[in-house]
Amino acid sequence: MEGAELGIFMISACFFTALLEHPASPALRLIPNSFVRNALIGLAMALTAVSIIYSRWGKQSGAHMNPAMTLTFFRLGKIEPWDAFFYVIAQFFGGVFGVAVASLVLGMVVAHPSVNYAVTRPGPLGVRVAFMAEVLISFMLLLTVLTVSNSKKWARYTGLFGGALIASYITFEAPLSGMSMNPARTFGSAFLARSFDALWLYFVAPPIGMLAAAEVYVRLRSIRAVHCAKYHHNNDKRCIFRCRFAELQNPKTLGTMS
Repeated sequence: MEGAELGIFMISACFFTALLEHPASPALRLIPNSFVRNALIGLAMALTAVSIIYSRWGKQSGAHMNPAMTLTFFRLGKIEPWDAFFYVIAQFFGGVFGVAVASLVLGMVVAHPSVNYAVTRPGPLGVRVAFMAEVLISFMLLLTVLTVSNSKKWARYTGLFGGALIASYITFEAPLSGMSMNPARTFGSAFLARSFDALWLYFVAPPIGMLAAAEVYVRLRSIRAVHCAKYHHNNDKRCIFRCRFAELQNPKTLGTMS
């Protein structure tokens, strides 16, 4: 499920990038303003992410779709080592598979330099700025996820908060770093595009940002304030994590959901 979810996300990324950036696309002529096109791509990717998070698969797997997210929840003690390992493998496979499917469907359109398999790379301000931007947006995403998902009132809306951040990041931050926050997402595009310059940045910055956010959250609250590793837990799907979501719903409840 994790692999398929990121694969679907990457198919969507390639499709909407091609639709709005390829020179032969009517959308490019209708919307000449690059900021508006970025905003539309951001909206499309946010809707894709939210749809996946609230899908049957997303409710089951937790919809991480991101090795940095999985690593952080592992650090927080919510995932078994075996599950974390295979989540990360599935995510990387899904990223490559999704871009490969998009390439088969869209053909040379997705390979055009203006689309380039929806790669993420540093903007004109350089690697240093891109690195700091990736750390910051990853930090803010994870801190938001932890804060909202561990709130009895707001937990069911965690996916919507995440989607809103994705939309705003692609709109405003993408010119700095391409807006990744996700090593598997970046690798999927880079592998097909054979574009590995500054790849290390997207393997290092997102985990740093998310792990830092986890440390801040735990110090401000406590490790017991992290109840599960799912984006959306208000459902009847089986949970494979070290889950205490029932305690969030009812503080008097003891034990672990399964």
